[in-house]
Amino acid sequence: MLEKLEEIERRFEEIENQLQDPKVASDPKELQRLGKARAEIADLVSVIRDYKKTLHELADAEALLSDPEMRELAQAELDPLKNKIASLEDTLKVMLLPKDPNDEKSVIIEIRPAAGGDEAGLFANELFRLYSRYAERRRWRYEVIEHEESGIGGISRVVFEIDGAGAYSQLKHESGVHRVQRVPATESQGRTHTSTVTVAVLPEAEEADIEVNEKDLEISTFRSSSAGGQHMQKNETAIRIIHRPSGIVVTCQDERSQQQNKLRALQVLRTKLYEAEQERLAKERGELRRGQIGTGDRSEKIRTYNFPQSRITDHRIGKDAHNMVTFMDGDIQDMIDALNQEEQARKLADELGEAAGG
Repeated sequence: MLEKLEEIERRFEEIENQLQDPKVASDPKELQRLGKARAEIADLVSVIRDYKKTLHELADAEALLSDPEMRELAQAELDPLKNKIASLEDTLKVMLLPKDPNDEKSVIIEIRPAAGGDEAGLFANELFRLYSRYAERRRWRYEVIEHEESGIGGISRVVFEIDGAGAYSQLKHESGVHRVQRVPATESQGRTHTSTVTVAVLPEAEEADIEVNEKDLEISTFRSSSAGGQHMQKNETAIRIIHRPSGIVVTCQDERSQQQNKLRALQVLRTKLYEAEQERLAKERGELRRGQIGTGDRSEKIRTYNFPQSRITDHRIGKDAHNMVTFMDGDIQDMIDALNQEEQARKLADELGEAAGG
């Protein structure tokens, strides 16, 4: 492992030297690329250097054991140093695990009510607010791409972007069916109802990820019924794009102009095509992404929100939370951290299993 760690440290030093080069300083794209590459391994290199320093300290302490005057002092240092080395090795094993190449991407989230009528629409709107508030807590920008309202303050569909470095790594496990159990506002008998909402979290695709051929697109316009479109109701500002080869249909109507809606719709289309390609490759390899929590099937029930008992249960990891009010206000980091820790544990188990098998 030490050889691999030294290779990473050498790469880090090479990047730092390149960043000092005047030619690089005058090339914004190269400067951005190197800056991103440095940021990706900076924390790892810090742990590597701490690990190597501790190994040297342990070697020095062991060398002093042969000195009668220093033996007692050296002996007292051995156990703390060994414990620190073991802890740093565990940290390094996790940090060296293969990363999902999409982890640093921004996300596009689509929320739809499933079973439960108006109550499902209401809860879909509440989940939209939950993720919006989470984005605000992380100081990430979010922007609505499409928002279709239903009766009594609910929604029939919302698509929105959360723009932030690492957004996908934090939100990817939110995909699936979210179940709510509570007494709806429309229930006169006080009975608890069960409703469901589907959430899809997609890594945002850039133009370099997916090339869309204009010849494959069927583009039509219609009058917007969104808040943005109310200012231009006489014009057909909303856009509908059908991608003929895949059959994927995307609409966008929340921007003020037809051109803005078209650009947004193309962005969502690229993201959906990218996700479809990722799923195809996973099936071709005969496996889901390594270490993925649950099956990844969007029909899978992943979480239950039990309002009468103020309990949120994530069924994939068996974790309960009892902070319903703050959870619905975007305080979901503890749950996200637990899901990511489980993903890391699974990846580590896979890596160790492969190493043992090899």
